[in-house]
Amino acid sequence: MYRTNTCGELRLADAGQNVTLAGWVQKVRKMGGMTFVDIRDRYGITQLVFNEETDASLCEQANRLGREFVIQVTGAVKERTSKNANMPTGDIEITVSGFKVLNPSITPPFTIEDETDGGDDLRMKYRYLDLRRRTVRANLELRHRMAMEVRRYLSDLQFLEVETPVLVNSTPEGARDFVVPSRMNPGMFYALPQSPQTLKQLLMVSGFDRYFQIVKCFRDEDLRADRQPEFTQIDCEMSFVEQNDVLTTFEGMIKHLFRSVPGIEMSDAFPRMTYADAMKFYGSDKPDLRFGMQFVELKELMEGHGFSVFDDAAYIGGICASGAAQYTRKQIDELTDFVRRPQIGAKGLVYARIEADGSVKSSVDKFYPQEVLQSLKAAFQANPGDLILILSGDDPDRTRKQLSELRLEMGNRLGLRDKNRFVCLWVVDFPLLEWDDETQRFYAMHHPFTSPKPEDIGLLDSNPGTVRANAYDMVINGVEVGGGSIRIHDSVLQQKMFNILGFTEERAQEQFGFLMNAFRYGAPPHGGIAYGLDRLVSLFAGLDSIRDCIAFPKNNAGRDVMLDAPAALEAEQLKELNIKVVIQ
Repeated sequence: MYRTNTCGELRLADAGQNVTLAGWVQKVRKMGGMTFVDIRDRYGITQLVFNEETDASLCEQANRLGREFVIQVTGAVKERTSKNANMPTGDIEITVSGFKVLNPSITPPFTIEDETDGGDDLRMKYRYLDLRRRTVRANLELRHRMAMEVRRYLSDLQFLEVETPVLVNSTPEGARDFVVPSRMNPGMFYALPQSPQTLKQLLMVSGFDRYFQIVKCFRDEDLRADRQPEFTQIDCEMSFVEQNDVLTTFEGMIKHLFRSVPGIEMSDAFPRMTYADAMKFYGSDKPDLRFGMQFVELKELMEGHGFSVFDDAAYIGGICASGAAQYTRKQIDELTDFVRRPQIGAKGLVYARIEADGSVKSSVDKFYPQEVLQSLKAAFQANPGDLILILSGDDPDRTRKQLSELRLEMGNRLGLRDKNRFVCLWVVDFPLLEWDDETQRFYAMHHPFTSPKPEDIGLLDSNPGTVRANAYDMVINGVEVGGGSIRIHDSVLQQKMFNILGFTEERAQEQFGFLMNAFRYGAPPHGGIAYGLDRLVSLFAGLDSIRDCIAFPKNNAGRDVMLDAPAALEAEQLKELNIKVVIQ
């Protein structure tokens, strides 16, 4: 037996017991004739004591220990004279009577501490060491708890967990696929699934009316903080449901996770906002509702006063930052530089302060009399001490997105985006289609299997660009954590959708014939949703990136620097696969 107890479970009530522990050496400290060793495992840290007077040989061996040595110790649990209130085991220590080194360790490249001296690249290369750190381990423990609670909640509602294939066919519509060559079918390729979308719909046709799966998905996309080439979805589908049934069920799942994991009770129904309102008032389809600063459109009020920037603009809009009138000129200039960044692209920024006496002081005072500025104040219902920030531009959609970035920046600067506070929101009624000027065709806003709103189906022939989707996204604190839709279950409507998207009948049959044929055998009305498990865990953990809640993530270049993947194949492997590599 390597251990009788873990390094995190012993307490004062265990004093007097003889125990055996096993783990890694966290720290060695020599103080006079005493040597103290902190031993660590997954469960915690326990202090070991070696006394030179009692056993000089043992103490000498302890002094030769290095960080991350794997050791086994036996000794008696004693009450510490100098307790450590910051450690769960801080009331006790082990007076060691025997130990042995199970495996020595070379000096690790960074310290295995909460606040490590290892940078991101170094920690990624030695991820197996990084995972020993308490903070990283806690994220994976949180992920485990959340996955277990998801399974418990859905199983109690009669959902069945069904595994779907990882080797599937390629579907070029949407993100780029990762492809896998087939040795037994020369010149043919599988794709790794971007989502089990069509497969879960087939399960609905099969009569499995409630399906879920915690599933790996793959998309060959450029990376950012909330994206990885492989990610995990909580993938769900239900039969004989309308939109409200799906929203109620999976709002309940989110409330269950908050209640059972961090202990946060959410009793109120989550608000629902249309896509049109989200874009109009927040410039984003995933608005952060932890704070206000709704957009106010100002074109009618601000044009026609000789200020050409506004007079020539197609859109003028602003936000009101409560209590920010004390901003200095330097701070205003910083905000102006912020909106001028290439990734945002605004040309400038206009501001107006609400003074203590109620008057308005603006950066464009010479164009606007006080009575107009008072109307501006009234439009925002602003108070003394508030700061109004205004952007304008030729493209309303682009300008709203710029204003959205400014709003989030002000939220950060004013401390309004508290990671310990959560506001959940459903965004509904997305456009079904989006037009691409370059290819001169429509693309599905979500995917080709999303149903139109029933009342908009008649517009598919006359004005498809105005058709709303029977689709919905779950947004928490400005992060899209899940999305889904009611699906098309009628083969005739599905064929019409393919026609609008520019699919020939032959191409539609080639790529999705299996699904359309299945619909002819009695497909029930159905809909579903997929939550990003990585994003949910990172939100619950208060992380800025999903990487630290994934055991072995990729870096921003899509590489696993620990495994050195992706890598070239040997010539013999390529020959077996009938593949010749040509770098263009």
